[in-house]
Amino acid sequence: MNAVLQLRDVQRTHGTGEAAVHALAGITLDVLAGELVAVMGPSGSGKSTLLNLAGGLDAPDAGEVLVEGVALSTLRRRELAGLRRRSVGYVFQALNLLPSLTAVENVALPLELDGLAARKARPLAEAALAEVELDGYADRFPDEMSGGQQQRVAIARALVGQRRLVLADEPTGALDSVTGEAVLRLLRARVDAGAAAVLVTHEARHAAWADRVVFLRDGRIVDASGPLTQPEQLLEPAS
Repeated sequence: MNAVLQLRDVQRTHGTGEAAVHALAGITLDVLAGELVAVMGPSGSGKSTLLNLAGGLDAPDAGEVLVEGVALSTLRRRELAGLRRRSVGYVFQALNLLPSLTAVENVALPLELDGLAARKARPLAEAALAEVELDGYADRFPDEMSGGQQQRVAIARALVGQRRLVLADEPTGALDSVTGEAVLRLLRARVDAGAAAVLVTHEARHAAWADRVVFLRDGRIVDASGPLTQPEQLLEPAS
């Protein structure tokens, strides 16, 4: 299988001088098509920084990030934005839904920004909402929905279209256990259909859906294993 995501000796430092935080200190990682990789580790270990770099939302200080063989550092800003819209689905902890758009408009937005007509984007967005069990919620605004429903809209937006790479930062955080499992099943199905995915989580039962689990500590990969099955294998929980 081909690597959809490649990180090559990636380093990222936030701040300067005595206040500098070495968020990532030389990470090398491949995520293959058809593979779900869970990333675990204590708070401040670099998990969210890794996702931001993988999705082109931030740039490394050293090293290289490649998505489908394309080095992100070689892309102009417009080219990078286009790659994110077409190839990368991102589920943020903060959701980042636009309050002035309905659920279906939020989900359809990346398709429309990439040039798809609204009349063609809407059916695809409605189908993505149906996948996360939000039939009938298409025309509701975010403030008319619960936190869990908003989370599912964000997940539908990440999965809509033919995204080859899905990056999920605690995607079940606002969901009950039953709905959270349904979301993980969707993510697993997308991976089994050929996408690659990176799931940041601090829960062993969620990491158990992964093909591989990578443990970060102090910005470095300290261990990797198959899927977790026992909660006692969990590192210190993240806040």
